[in-house]
Amino acid sequence: MSTSSNGMSEPSREWPAPAAISDTRRMYWSVRRELWEYRSIYIAPLTVAALVLVGFLIATIGRAAATRDMAQRQAVLEEPYTFAMGVIMVTAFVVSIFYSLDALHGERRDRSILFWKSLPVSDLTSVLSKASIPLVLLPLFSFAVVVATEWVMVLMSTAVLLGSGLSVAKLWTEVSSSQAMLLYHLVTVHILWYAPIYAWLLLVSAWARRAPVLWAVLPLFAIGIVERMAFHSSRFAALLQWRFMGGPEGGSMTGTVGMSMHPIHITPGTFLSSPGLWIGLAVAAAFLFAAARLRRSQGPL
Repeated sequence: MSTSSNGMSEPSREWPAPAAISDTRRMYWSVRRELWEYRSIYIAPLTVAALVLVGFLIATIGRAAATRDMAQRQAVLEEPYTFAMGVIMVTAFVVSIFYSLDALHGERRDRSILFWKSLPVSDLTSVLSKASIPLVLLPLFSFAVVVATEWVMVLMSTAVLLGSGLSVAKLWTEVSSSQAMLLYHLVTVHILWYAPIYAWLLLVSAWARRAPVLWAVLPLFAIGIVERMAFHSSRFAALLQWRFMGGPEGGSMTGTVGMSMHPIHITPGTFLSSPGLWIGLAVAAAFLFAAARLRRSQGPL
């Protein structure tokens, strides 16, 4: 109760305290923000998938229908699956690289960093939400696009094969096995093994005032050149090549004739016990922490 100027008592007004926002909720909306601002994350893989389907419909189906030899017709229909899978995954990888280079640099360039820093979201949460795009969302989304694209292609191929009196059992079996292999490859290589690559690009994006692409590449070239001139060795270049090639699981999938993606070796135990994996994850964590600290101190460009 409170007392007014005329001596009468009035009931006091107590405004309810604002509801606490959980860290999970902040992370969720930070990721949503990235999807709103960078539409190429999902537009680029979908566009490539649509082009693949158009090309498959025009070239492959038409060429198969014009082929009289039944064995050759079946071979023609099985050819483009590896290409479809590869081109969509390469597109997602390229989008991941350019997104990582622009994620923190872009918000400083258009001065929106002054607005985003005023929100009740920590710098670490912002950096982790940006890192989740190339490390989690883009690989999984591209996998979903590959699966949807290939099954549309399978339905088209099935119609032609059944109309020709050919078996579709091999086609369906190989598509299922290749997609299982692709998921394993994405988790081991594109998510876990490539983590330090994307973290390094985010760190450069947070630090560079201009041309983040050059600042991401030039230090690596400089280290390689200095090592070559001083020690007559190229271990650093070999290390980078090993990282980009996927390490222990880099050869877990290989394209062969037709649509198959046959495993060379699947050794999750060997992969998880690899020192390179855990060292890379530790380096990625350090890069992301440094990027969060830089985001706190850096101002608009």
